[in-house]
Amino acid sequence: MINLHTQIRATSISILMHFFTWLPDKLYIKILFRLRMGYWFDVNNPNTFCEKLQWLKLYDRRSEYTRMVDKYLVKEYVSNIIGSDYIIPTLGVWETPEDIEWDNLPNQFVLKTTYGGGSSGVIICKDKAKLDRIQAIKRLKQAMKQDIYKTLKEWPYKNVKRRIIAEKLIETGKEDDGLQDYKFFCFNGTPYYCQVISGRGEKMCIDFFDMDWTHQPFHEPQKYPFASQEPKRPINFSQMKRFAATLAEGKQFSRIDFYEAQGQLYFGEITFFPTSGMGGFSPKEFDKKLGEMLILKKN
Repeated sequence: MINLHTQIRATSISILMHFFTWLPDKLYIKILFRLRMGYWFDVNNPNTFCEKLQWLKLYDRRSEYTRMVDKYLVKEYVSNIIGSDYIIPTLGVWETPEDIEWDNLPNQFVLKTTYGGGSSGVIICKDKAKLDRIQAIKRLKQAMKQDIYKTLKEWPYKNVKRRIIAEKLIETGKEDDGLQDYKFFCFNGTPYYCQVISGRGEKMCIDFFDMDWTHQPFHEPQKYPFASQEPKRPINFSQMKRFAATLAEGKQFSRIDFYEAQGQLYFGEITFFPTSGMGGFSPKEFDKKLGEMLILKKN
């Protein structure tokens, strides 16, 4: 019976995201949130962290956010604030996957869309001679059909120019040691938690740490376990905290992402709605606890 309910909910979500995107943003978000989270989003009095991110989707719409979520334009924005040494080099930018200039790319590189969320539309190439270009183009074309504003109402993505970029491949230098993400959850401009994502490509794990690198007892989203071996504090953790605070300044909520490879710190991206504010937490009470930390500025 549980599986049947899960299937019905998944089907309802799929129908809503495919056929009813024309609904007003507020109504669409309320229905989608109810289907995904199991309770109604209180737009007038949001309490949980997930509810407050929905409120920010509707009422914190600053034009500069579009530049910050654009995977290409954000590099210049961040470079002007913390310096170009922390920016992953761009190898090329094109309007469509068919325009990619393969011969000008090095043996190793990463391809991604400028507006995709999560790992959507990301292709990691470690050997250009072995890359199936036809499949890569097919995957990128499919990713370019994604519309995060239309299906999830993440307003910053509404006017992002749809392009493909190639970046330098950043590696740790250690075999079987995938690149870890360090994602700083910043509340009203202050970083409080660092989310560490490890095991990408195998068994992805998620851990949270506070700013003293003390492991936290909650997950986000729910389906990913803690790492079997607790992630070590990155070498550049103190600098990451400073940069996260600088980049989060003036924002009600933001997640500022970094990588660390062979001792070098790199900026990743700026996100305003992790898991679109519908990932939840385990244990569930932490959704409310984090919500209490986020003070909304209601005009």
